[in-house]
Amino acid sequence: MTPSSSPWNAARRVLCVRLDALGDVLMCTPALRALRAQHPERRLTLLTSPAGATLAPYLDDVDEVIAYEAPWMTGSAAVLQPAQQRDWIAGLAGQRFDAAVIFTCYNQSALPAALLCQLAGIPLRLAYCRENPYGLLSDWIADPEPGAMVRHAVQRQLDLVRHVGAEIADERLAFTPAPADIAALRSRLRHAGIDPDGRWLVLHPGAGALARRYPAHHWQALVRELSERIGCPLVFTGAAHETALIAHITAPGERPIAAGKALIHSFAGQLHIGELGALLSQASLVVANNTGPAHLAAAVGTPVVDLSVLTNPQHTPWRVPSRVLNHGVDCRHGERGICPQGHHDCLEKLAPGQVADAVCSLLKQTEPYRRKEVRTAV
Repeated sequence: MTPSSSPWNAARRVLCVRLDALGDVLMCTPALRALRAQHPERRLTLLTSPAGATLAPYLDDVDEVIAYEAPWMTGSAAVLQPAQQRDWIAGLAGQRFDAAVIFTCYNQSALPAALLCQLAGIPLRLAYCRENPYGLLSDWIADPEPGAMVRHAVQRQLDLVRHVGAEIADERLAFTPAPADIAALRSRLRHAGIDPDGRWLVLHPGAGALARRYPAHHWQALVRELSERIGCPLVFTGAAHETALIAHITAPGERPIAAGKALIHSFAGQLHIGELGALLSQASLVVANNTGPAHLAAAVGTPVVDLSVLTNPQHTPWRVPSRVLNHGVDCRHGERGICPQGHHDCLEKLAPGQVADAVCSLLKQTEPYRRKEVRTAV
């Protein structure tokens, strides 16, 4: 327990640093809720990537978001000149934060962000660190991962803020779709011939890393299985560049889907993040091989069938009914879905029939109360 006299209990302006993708930010939302609850007048500012910043209107515990493409993060194209960097740090210093919490996964260093926060004059700085950070952090936890343990990423962040006395009973992920987004989404569904209050599923086949992608021919077989066994509408989601993939999956092919058994519709490239969250919040169930949509589904309380490679067991759906399916390719030490053995077919042996079985089982478990929840939320 942190003593009541701890300066953390008095910190009113707190900078929360999570410079990763959308899903990583979502997995910090329980810890953000805990930080908010620690002080009745606390204001939280989230420093995150441009992708993470798109969540800003939908995070109830965040007062302000600063988008920053950190040059030390994986995939960053940022090239900042020293003068730009100095100006940016001066701007951060001008906000006079009392404390900074730096969230990371275990294969990242918190020290670059810690240095920024120190140069910005933020007196309290908390993070995990494997080596002694000396003056860069005022509060640090020697990182036990991955040597002694591997926790779920949400638990990692909750344990971090608990170190300075921030705790919360409600540990669910958080994302609140705007009423206008829900209304627009329900109108889209009706226009597509889908009853928003009926049974329908969301399928998200896209993924950035090859090792995370369920093969297109398996998606085709899964669509046939679901059409024949459930016969409800299937709604595909994805980015604009994934429209061709979805068109390929939903093409008739040699074994066409039985006419009349399933209405198939694609919203790929048509939804912004708020509308996507609204769509997932209204669905009966989500099937995804991409951690971002899986976390977003969990954040709005929708059951998930997660087609998961073994690179990131700490990124499975959190606090929501789910089925996590994979097979025994040993990619446990991979990073960001990149298989250290060079496999690009890590989900090839996961049979579509297994996925369909999981969908049917999860629907049977959740649907009796799921429809009531969705109708109540509208």
